[in-house]
Amino acid sequence: MPVPITGLYAALLAVVMLTLMVRVARMRVRTGVSILHGDNMNLARAMRQHGNFIEAVPLALILMAVVEANGANSILLHANGIVLLVARIAHPFGLTIKGVEHPLRAVGVVGTLLVTLVLAGVALWQAVMAIQQPAP
Repeated sequence: MPVPITGLYAALLAVVMLTLMVRVARMRVRTGVSILHGDNMNLARAMRQHGNFIEAVPLALILMAVVEANGANSILLHANGIVLLVARIAHPFGLTIKGVEHPLRAVGVVGTLLVTLVLAGVALWQAVMAIQQPAP
């Protein structure tokens, strides 16, 4: 079953991920650091911005695809896609070396957690409903 809404947000999020990835690569070239961060805190920050994205986004997109394939409402899917996209754009700007209290970091964390929680709940509900359906 096609999942065009998930495809839209996956493509937009890929642009965010590629931006973060290229930023790390450019910093590696500039600093000459090939592995880890070489005690360069700017490189460490860029690595965590990219790493945090990679740790959080794939599961959210998998859940979105499952929910969409199971026939979820397009408004639900777009709402979650927009929140995830905004959260993942905001998070790197809030992920600072100095502390955890930056508001954009909270937007990123809370937005990603909410999307993952909502989509997991919907996927679970869809699964339970499908299991309860009598076989034809």
